[in-house]
Amino acid sequence: MFNDPRPSTELRVFFPILTSNTEQTKYMNTIRLGRYRHFKGNDYEVIGTAKDTESLNEYVVYKALHGKQELWIRPLTVFFETIERDGKQFQRFEYIEDSL
Repeated sequence: MFNDPRPSTELRVFFPILTSNTEQTKYMNTIRLGRYRHFKGNDYEVIGTAKDTESLNEYVVYKALHGKQELWIRPLTVFFETIERDGKQFQRFEYIEDSL
């Protein structure tokens, strides 16, 4: 088996989906680490995910690449949701490129 010494640019995470019988089922999703563009135009770098100790909800951890370059978190499902503005649909964040 080949061992690649480079760090992975993908992080596998689980997030809950409600089934028709309202039980939470966990499905595998892959979030790519790297640069994303918010639908309003600013760029952010996804640096990983975090889990809330009480609820066990998954959050995306990301850093603003403008201004004070603050760290932010957003629920995983919200980070990837489609939103509507002025009758148009957008991905809240769109992947641009791997981290430098």
